[in-house]
Amino acid sequence: MTTTHLTSDATTLSKDATTTAGDRTSSRNGTTARLRVMWYAVLCLLMLAGGIAFYFRMTEGLAVTNLTSTTPWGAWVAFYIFFVGLSAGAFLLSSLVYVFGMYQFERIGRAALLSAIVSMGVALAFIGIDLGRIDRSALPLVFFHWSSPLSWEVRFYIVYIVLLSAELAIAIRLHKGRSRSPIRAHRRLRILGTIGIPLAIFGVHGGTGTIFAVLKARGMWFGGLFPVIFVVSAMVSGTALLTVIHYVQRRGTGQRPDAGLMKGLATVLAGVLCVDLGLMFYEFVVPLLAFQAHDGEVIRVITLGPMWWSFWIIQLLVGMIIPVAVLLTPRLRARPGVVATAAALVVLGIVGVRFNIVVPPLIPGVLHGLPSGYYVPTLIEWVLSLGLIAGGAAAYSLFAEVQPIHDAEDRAEADAEAGAGAKAPEHTKEASA
Repeated sequence: MTTTHLTSDATTLSKDATTTAGDRTSSRNGTTARLRVMWYAVLCLLMLAGGIAFYFRMTEGLAVTNLTSTTPWGAWVAFYIFFVGLSAGAFLLSSLVYVFGMYQFERIGRAALLSAIVSMGVALAFIGIDLGRIDRSALPLVFFHWSSPLSWEVRFYIVYIVLLSAELAIAIRLHKGRSRSPIRAHRRLRILGTIGIPLAIFGVHGGTGTIFAVLKARGMWFGGLFPVIFVVSAMVSGTALLTVIHYVQRRGTGQRPDAGLMKGLATVLAGVLCVDLGLMFYEFVVPLLAFQAHDGEVIRVITLGPMWWSFWIIQLLVGMIIPVAVLLTPRLRARPGVVATAAALVVLGIVGVRFNIVVPPLIPGVLHGLPSGYYVPTLIEWVLSLGLIAGGAAAYSLFAEVQPIHDAEDRAEADAEAGAGAKAPEHTKEASA
């Protein structure tokens, strides 16, 4: 009789637990659906505003900007090199998985490849709207000169995008189990990744740095160190971006971020941040010790000019010092939320880096007696920039909706977590026995 009552109680408890777990899963799914609707609504509003700004850009030309013959490059060029860096950095992070076999990062492998493709598309959109004659944007493909970094760069971009697309397609087919030979698919991924590493380093982002480095009339641009700084900065921004994407994606779908993955990303990010900080030190110290007047004037504009706060606060404090302090503290590095926050600060800091790379060298006059420049982005420039960024985020999100960019096991893990509470108490087994 007692055994019958125990069994009945255990069955009742199991049903209640199952109901509770089901309610919890339903509530989480409802929250996820609301967040998804809000996310796409915000993106649509930003793209609509960006579309209006693009109309004014096309009808009124560069008159809607604060660009002049003295400062011909501004926010759009800064965002261009920012997103090229995100693309190259994300791809180099994916190579840790597909080339070097560091499978602890496999969960973000496809996300890294998709981020690289989308970032490259956004970068090209930014440099496209910056052109005075957008209708001539295809001419670099028609004409070529071996001594022009830009001629090489355009061709590197095309090869790079094709390679990324092929690698992502193979990775998706492999994940879906549609590859006839997984061993051959892994080999192809390794070959494409191996080809892509020098392409990303020397052709894509190193090449972008070369475009600046050969301009000897501009202080702080001319020099062999500049392409190296671009590549290291790309690793910083790409790693930080993927850290934020993984955390937000998991939290947005009601799941826990992978603690081991977040800790590994934090270690990589801390390492490349320290290297980037060291390179920045030499980038500033060498011209000062050499008493190079033009470089010294640019450094003065960066550190003491009207936009000094973008260097000291955004780039140095927010984007470097605080994240390094957080990521080098073991207790903080073990907390995914803190790591994601530090990574988001790094991304913001890299935006400041890109603006300080592009704008300050254009402010001092190239020759004595020539007028100095001045530049602050207009509202149209900011709104159009936000619209393009929102378009890239929408493209990434929509593609991830229809393809397994994030782990397909995520849903199973969520169900397992939800079902954990549905297990019968230990005394159920005793009662059954």
